[in-house]
Amino acid sequence: MNLIVDAGNSFVKLAVFDRDRMLSYQKVGVDDFCNKVKEFFSEFPNIDHSIVSSVGFLEKKHLAFIAIFSKVHLLSSKSLVPFKNSYASPQTLGVDRIALATAAFYHNPKGNTLVIDAGTCITYDMINDIGEYLGGAISPGITMRYRALHDQTSKLPLLEAEEILDFIGNTTASSIHSGVVNGVCNEIDGVIQQYNARFVNLTVILTGGDMQFLSKRLKNTIFAHSKFLLEGLNYLLEYNKR
Repeated sequence: MNLIVDAGNSFVKLAVFDRDRMLSYQKVGVDDFCNKVKEFFSEFPNIDHSIVSSVGFLEKKHLAFIAIFSKVHLLSSKSLVPFKNSYASPQTLGVDRIALATAAFYHNPKGNTLVIDAGTCITYDMINDIGEYLGGAISPGITMRYRALHDQTSKLPLLEAEEILDFIGNTTASSIHSGVVNGVCNEIDGVIQQYNARFVNLTVILTGGDMQFLSKRLKNTIFAHSKFLLEGLNYLLEYNKR
């Protein structure tokens, strides 16, 4: 069994896999991390390998705690990957994007796949039909855009995402909502159109914390998959075991 640890910018996601089947999943804050890890190892004593992907706030003490119970693989640019990595600066490629590319490679091994991860940032990652990772894009996520409008101005309020009734805002609040929500949706739809123009039979997968909010608002056909990154990490752990 495998313990999968995805430490993002806001939360830590933990999952237990038996081969390719997810048995348990939890999202916790860093303060609860060690207690939850201990609970997982108590509930699933057959866990013998773990993988950690961290773009956030996990420290060496957290890795050392996991190592008490199992072998630990810390995902990095030096980890083995099943795809051809054509990124010009592979040492700077985020571990979250490595995991997403791996999941895309296994889910659609002979097809063109664009993975859109809508979280703190919105990332776009492209794997082509010959198993080559090409790269993609990074842009601000929904919450980051709301915060930027508030933090970088003197009078605009800090709002949270909500449904827009019309793309023409007739108050300051509705104008901000239109600018952020309508802007993000048009960005994603526009990017998908660009990739569709270049790659035939493109499969688009949407994941990340804002997946549910965005999936109903996009014009293009997508596949929503909330645990896509965790599956990619599990594939990577199995690949590096071998």
